[in-house]
Amino acid sequence: MGYTIAVVGATGAVGTQMIKMLEESTLPIDKIRYLSSHRSAGKVLSFKGQEVTVEVTSQDTFAGVDITLFSAGGATSAKFAPYAVQAGAVVVDNTSYFRQHPDVPLVVPEVNAYAMENHKGIIACPNCSTIQMMVALEPIRQKWGLDRIIVSTYQAVSGAGQSAINETKNQLRQVLNDGINPKEVTAEILPSGGDKKHYPVAFNALPQIDLFTDNDYTYEEMKMTMETKKIMADDNISVSATCVRIPVLSAHSESIYIETKEVAPITAVKAAIAAFPGAVLEDDTSQQLYPQAINAVGSRDTFVGRIRKDLDQENGIHMWVVSDNLLKGAAWNSVQIAETLHEKGLVRATSELKFEFI
Repeated sequence: MGYTIAVVGATGAVGTQMIKMLEESTLPIDKIRYLSSHRSAGKVLSFKGQEVTVEVTSQDTFAGVDITLFSAGGATSAKFAPYAVQAGAVVVDNTSYFRQHPDVPLVVPEVNAYAMENHKGIIACPNCSTIQMMVALEPIRQKWGLDRIIVSTYQAVSGAGQSAINETKNQLRQVLNDGINPKEVTAEILPSGGDKKHYPVAFNALPQIDLFTDNDYTYEEMKMTMETKKIMADDNISVSATCVRIPVLSAHSESIYIETKEVAPITAVKAAIAAFPGAVLEDDTSQQLYPQAINAVGSRDTFVGRIRKDLDQENGIHMWVVSDNLLKGAAWNSVQIAETLHEKGLVRATSELKFEFI
């Protein structure tokens, strides 16, 4: 007997990839339902060659659904996830809304699948930039411990949605085809759609992703900090992030510096990463082999390279980490959570989590 799966936000950049991942999934699926806003309702998409009409998301659309994947923005998850759980579905939420809820597991399956065992109806998928960092660092944490993480990200525009991809392509055309000065191209979305000013990303690097908080870090940077501590179940790890948007369409890159509790030999670190599920070691400077964004696109894996000792700190290590932000950073991690729920027999109705319905 198979499941009825619903995808909320099915027509978006991540939703489209969720559908692809579900088509390739080991989940036994009897029925698929695509949900969206009124704007996209009525569109016809496919699933394994069969036509599926997109429905409007409402509080009554989750009857009979076993697993619901949400990727339509935090406000949509806040409003409709409680109804999905109330109807008996397990929710895998790809937005930031539930990530810091104390009763909601925040899961990267390779790292902390155990956290799902006592779920109360909702499992949260971490931020895309956090996910790939966790896959790269967990094998090190397991063997030598972690005291400190400093990360600088180089994030693709697809992390801001299809509209940001379109804006970036348009800016590049304006500069390359029309000869417009990069400072003068049209910018209406990045670095953050909700902020006062917008800047071009074409031929640029924007050290702002999301809005700024009171401590001068952005919400994206604070997500990486707080999510890392929750996933690794260690509030004592020092984490600091600087998140930057660059004119790459897909795949996030990260420069990560860590300090381990015990001194870790680099050869052993490389071996641990190479053996870890979901991680691929690409590290041979003699052959100029290191992770690149264009090579990561379309892969579910996280690629790790440029692993080297810090020149001054005995327990310091630097590395370069790349992953497809729409796949492992979002769609695949969500479907992977659903597969793990199935494998562990955790697809079950629950009413333990108390909600304030919006």
